[in-house]
Amino acid sequence: MARKKTTRSRIEPSFEGARSKGSSRSLADERVAGKTGPKSTTRTASAKRRKKPQSKARKPRGRTSRGRITGALRSMVYWCCVLGIWGGIAIAGVVVFYGARMPSAATWSIPDRPPNVKIVSVNGETMANRGATGGEALLLGDMSPYIPEAVIAIEDRRFYSHFGVDPIGLARAMVSNVMAGRMVQGGSTLTQQLAKNLFLSPERTIERKVQEVLLSLWLEHRFSKDQILEMYLNRVFFGSGAYGVEAASRRYFRKPARDVSLAEAALLAGLLKAPSRLSPARNPKAAEARGQVVLAAMRDQGVVSESEIATALTSPQVRAKSYWTGSENYVADLVMQRLPDLVGKITEDLVVETTIDFQLQREAEKALRETLEKNSAKFRVSQGALVSLDGTGAVRALIGGREYATSQFDRATDALRQPGSAFKPIVYAAALEQGRTPLSVRNDAPVKIGKWTPENYDNKYRGEVTLSDALAHSLNTVAAQLVMEVGPKTVVQTARRLGIEAPLKANASIALGTSEVTLLELTGSYAAFMNGGYKATPHVISRVSTHDGKVLYENTYANPPRVIDPAVAAMMNQMLVRVVEEGTGRKARLDGWPAAGKTGTTQSYRDALFVGYTANLATGVWFGNDDGKPMKNVTGGGLPAETWKQFMQAAHSGLPPTNLPLGGPLPPVAIDKPGAQATDPVAGLVRDLPPVPVSRDATGATGNNFLTPPADVGSAPTQPTGTRRTTLLDILMGN
Repeated sequence: MARKKTTRSRIEPSFEGARSKGSSRSLADERVAGKTGPKSTTRTASAKRRKKPQSKARKPRGRTSRGRITGALRSMVYWCCVLGIWGGIAIAGVVVFYGARMPSAATWSIPDRPPNVKIVSVNGETMANRGATGGEALLLGDMSPYIPEAVIAIEDRRFYSHFGVDPIGLARAMVSNVMAGRMVQGGSTLTQQLAKNLFLSPERTIERKVQEVLLSLWLEHRFSKDQILEMYLNRVFFGSGAYGVEAASRRYFRKPARDVSLAEAALLAGLLKAPSRLSPARNPKAAEARGQVVLAAMRDQGVVSESEIATALTSPQVRAKSYWTGSENYVADLVMQRLPDLVGKITEDLVVETTIDFQLQREAEKALRETLEKNSAKFRVSQGALVSLDGTGAVRALIGGREYATSQFDRATDALRQPGSAFKPIVYAAALEQGRTPLSVRNDAPVKIGKWTPENYDNKYRGEVTLSDALAHSLNTVAAQLVMEVGPKTVVQTARRLGIEAPLKANASIALGTSEVTLLELTGSYAAFMNGGYKATPHVISRVSTHDGKVLYENTYANPPRVIDPAVAAMMNQMLVRVVEEGTGRKARLDGWPAAGKTGTTQSYRDALFVGYTANLATGVWFGNDDGKPMKNVTGGGLPAETWKQFMQAAHSGLPPTNLPLGGPLPPVAIDKPGAQATDPVAGLVRDLPPVPVSRDATGATGNNFLTPPADVGSAPTQPTGTRRTTLLDILMGN
C-alpha cells in the first residue's frame, strides 16, 4: 500500500508538467512581471518574443528619434524666445540711451531750406535758379505726377502704409544682402532718408541709425504722407549740384519739373541710388539703364501701363552737359554778383525780375555760336561776346562766351579789352561839344606826338577831310589830332559821363582805344547817342521781391540824366550812320532800318569789335581769344559786323522802321578854317575859342604844344591864366 502511493506521486508531477507545457509562456511572463509561477510559463513567453517580426522590434527606436527632434525644436524655440526677450531689452536700452542724448522732441523743427533765388526774364520766364539747392521748392501738384510715382516705386513701395520704418522692407533687404554677400539693397524708407538729410550727418553708426528711426517716427506723427514726400522731393540730392526735382529737371532736361515725361521721371528716380555716379552728365548709359529698372518697378506695381512703358523706352537718351549750360547762366551769374549790393544778405527765397528778353537772348546766342562754329578754325578765333541794351540801359541780351558749360567767365562784363577804333566816337563827341561839327576839316597827314606817330590802317593819307569822312573811314591821324585839341583828360571825362567806369589813361593814344574797357560799358556809352543824349546806365535787374510778393528793390533808371546835348547826339548819329552806309561798317547794314555804329580792331588782330545801334537797341559784339593770341585778319568790319547784323535783323523782324534822332541839316562850318558863315550859331565859337598855340619840334614840323606822349598819363593842356574855353554845350545850356 505504501509503495503504490509513492508511484502515483512520481507519476502525477510528470503528467502535470506535460500537460502544462502550453502555459509555460504565460508563466514566464508572470515571472518577468515579478510573479511566481511554473518554469514552463517563462519559456513560453520568451519564445513568443523571439518569434516577433523585426520591423516591430524597431518601432520603439523610431518613436525615440522623433521625440528627440521635437525636443530639440522645443528647446530651440525656448531659447529663441529667451534671446529675443533679452535682445528686445538690449535694443530698448540702446534706444533709450541714445534717445536720451537727443534734444527734447518739443524743440524739434524742420530746418529751413537754403534760400533760392529765382531769376526770370522780362516776360516772367524762368531763366535760372541760384542758391545752395539750385532750384525752388514745389508743391506735389506743381510737379509731374510721374516723379513721385517713380520715386515711391523704386525707393519705398510701402510708403503710404508703413509708420516711418518698414520692417518687411528691412527684412527683405537683409536677406538680399546676406544672399549676395554684399550690400545690394537698403532698408531705409523715404521718411528715414528725409530724417537723415534734414537732421543727421552721413556717418554710419548705431547712434545715428537709432536717431534716424526716432526722427522718422516723429516726422510720421507730425506731418502727412504727402507733406513728407513733398519735403523729400524738394531736398534730396540728384547729382551734379542739383538738390530737389526742380533743380534736377532744369539741370538735366532744361525744363521745369511739371513738364517731365515718364522716361525722364524714371531717370530722376534712378539717380537716388548713387546720384554722383549715375548722373547723366557723367554717365548717361548708366543713368538710362537705371531708369529702365525704375520703369520695370512701376510696371510691376501697376502704376503705368505697358503702352506707356513702351513709349518711355523709345525716348532718346539724355545727354546732359557736364555743367549748367545755356547763355542765360551768364545773366544769372551777373545777377548774383550784383544782388547783395541791392538787398543785402539773402536769407529767404527771392524772385529777381530781369530786363532780359528771353527771345532776344536765344537769337543772340544763336548768332554768336553759328559764327564761331563756321569760322573758328578758318580765322583762329575761339571766343566771342555780345550785349544788347535799350535806350534806358536795360540789358535785353547778354552772351558772355561761346559756351557756358565749358567756360563761365563773362567776357561781356568782366573782360577788359582794348576797344580800338570803337572808342573814337567818344573822342569825336568831346570834340563836337567844343564847337566842331561833322563838316569841320582836318588834314589827314603824318602826325608826330612826342615819340609816337599814329598811322592809318591802310598806311594811306587823304589830305584835307571832314570829321565825318575821317570817322567813316576810321582815320587814326585825325582822331589823334582831336584828342590833342580837346585834351586827353577831357576825353576821359566825356567817357565817364557816358558811363565808362574802367580805368582810362589820359594820354594821346586813347584816341585809338588803347585803354581797356568792358564791352558792356562801351555799348552803354553808344546808347547815349541813340536816345538823344541821356545816360544809359547798363542794368539787368529791374525788381527784387520775396516769394510772397514783397518788393525789396526796384530800379530807378527810367528817368536818366542828360549827359550830352541833343545837338551833339544828332551830329554823332549822322556821322555814325555814314560808317554803316559807306564806311568800315558796311557789312552791318540792315534791311529797312537806319543803323549807326563803329568798328574796332586792335593791334595784331587780337580784338575785333563792332558796336552799333538803331532807334530800338544798342548792341556790341566782340571776337578774340582768351589767351590774347592774334586772330587771322579778323577786323571789326568782318565777323563782328556780320554777327551784329544777323542778331539785329532777327531782333527787328516784324517791327516798323524807326528813324534815329538825326536833327536838322548840318551847318556848313569848318572850325579853325576860313569860310565860316557869320550867321551860323556854331561859327561864332571860332571867335570865342583861344587860338591854338603852334610850336616846332627839332625837325621843324609844326605841332600843338599841348600834345602829350602816350606814356604821359594825366597831363592836361595848359590854358592861359584867367581864360576858359567856351564849348558848344555852354552856349546851348546858357552858361
